Amino acid sequence: MKNLRHSVFALTYCTLLLTLTSVAAQTPGDIAQRKEQKRTELTGAPHMEVISSLVEIKPGEELALHWHHGVEAAYVIQGASIQIPGKPVLQLATGTTQLNLRDIKHGGFKVVGDTSLKLFTVHVVDKGQPLYEGANK
Repeated sequence: MKNLRHSVFALTYCTLLLTLTSVAAQTPGDIAQRKEQKRTELTGAPHMEVISSLVEIKPGEELALHWHHGVEAAYVIQGASIQIPGKPVLQLATGTTQLNLRDIKHGGFKVVGDTSLKLFTVHVVDKGQPLYEGANK
């Protein structure tokens, strides 16, 4: 009976731990389409952190013009058509990558068509700063 109680406790503890660590986090200044996966301090640079996220922008949704306090790398998991106001429709192809440098404005587009744009992003940014600046929240 004692072993059974310990097993039930261990199973409950592991389930709780997995639930808490898998909950998607959002930070101040964030966008609703982003679901944070992991965050850690950048080794050797305690004032910087690395944040990995999944972003899904559905048809008709916009990603406002914004910038970051560091570098963003994005990998297109699922490509989609986007349109920047006043410009022709562009296709962001599945499997392509994008690098957005510190303090450089990017985004400012709407997903058009019937396919969501899905990205895996990694930000290497200043700790304690908002992840997005200029984005409509």
